[in-house]
Amino acid sequence: MAKKVAKKATKNIVRDGIGAKEFAARRSRVLKALGGAVGMVCAGEGGAPLLGKWRPNPHFAYLTGIDDEPGAVVVFDPQAEDPKRRVILFLKPSDPELEVWDGYREQIGMGLKARYGIETIMRTRYINRMLTGLARKRKRLACLHDVAMPDSPVSPDLALFRKLSERVIGVSIEDKTALLPGLRSVKSKAEQVLMERAIAASAAGYEAAIGVIRPGADEADIATALVRGFEDAGADGVGYNPIVGAGLHSTVLHYMNNRGPVADGDLLLIDAGAEVEGYCADITRTYPANGKFTRRQREVYEVVLEAQRASIAAVKPGAAMWEVDRASRRVIEKAGFADAFVHSIGHHLGMEVHDAEPDGTLKAGMIVTIEPGVYLPNEKLGVRIEDDILVTAKGRRDLSKAIVKDAKEIERLIKG
Repeated sequence: MAKKVAKKATKNIVRDGIGAKEFAARRSRVLKALGGAVGMVCAGEGGAPLLGKWRPNPHFAYLTGIDDEPGAVVVFDPQAEDPKRRVILFLKPSDPELEVWDGYREQIGMGLKARYGIETIMRTRYINRMLTGLARKRKRLACLHDVAMPDSPVSPDLALFRKLSERVIGVSIEDKTALLPGLRSVKSKAEQVLMERAIAASAAGYEAAIGVIRPGADEADIATALVRGFEDAGADGVGYNPIVGAGLHSTVLHYMNNRGPVADGDLLLIDAGAEVEGYCADITRTYPANGKFTRRQREVYEVVLEAQRASIAAVKPGAAMWEVDRASRRVIEKAGFADAFVHSIGHHLGMEVHDAEPDGTLKAGMIVTIEPGVYLPNEKLGVRIEDDILVTAKGRRDLSKAIVKDAKEIERLIKG
């Protein structure tokens, strides 16, 4: 089992492993890409939950590293005459009575500005006045938040910009919604290190889970061992709700009840990933509960493994995800399981398990999941194999290959 990694206390670091300079560089790229337009990104509202932790909008966290300031907003004004006011962080006013319940907040001052690497910090009570003045002077407002679906509320920046356009003559609203997904999708070296730590912790969790897989076990016992293994290896927790499904449950794509018996002859599908400093892994393995694949299980498993290898080989700079998908689908269709592969080949991975999806083809530095599957409910048989793949300058690197997926080796591990 991997040793728990001690967290370093570094003076100017907002998140462990990602320094204030990297966050500043991200904000500088946004300023440049705005081309003179004013933009804003909101952390989102919400109080401290009794279960779990409040999380900011991922775009806001990506740009600031701040994960404990509900209601915060970062405003970008590329044309500001004072360079210190080209990025302005707005924080909600201090409320001593509320902070007794939720935690004490540092007051605005030189220390807070140095820690966040932002030279202008104000309270949100001033944001409407500030944005009205900017709209009047710049005349251009750019939306950075993701486009909302028709049945959802519009994004917070578009909602506010519409109000400003009704009050300030001649204001235009521009679409820059592809900017942050494009930036977030290419992981820096520091981000790659955090994701590799999350994958290493995930490997430890899978090792722990294998130790309790047996006929007569319960899915809950295996899920508990899995998550404890993540945390013992230094993870902050899980990147998403783990899936631990045996028999018929292995055919349910997002099965999360994780409470059911594991019978002799069942396949057990585990889809889980640890989270480290806000970055997560996403890995799936399928195991025979008794340590031996049946002939039919082995047939399906080998088809899925061949399909996955074909798609991994298709990952490279310039490739489109539909081309990567087609590589797996060809193998599965040839084997006669076309109707049993009911989802796409994978997705981008990072701060979210289904991370920001950029436009265009794959680029070096992106990390994607490759996860073909075949699901046969009538046979109570589901197989999915998933790995996390880094796109490199010349091809790809399988970051999670240390987690065994060869059928013979799996049988040896389960029996052992």
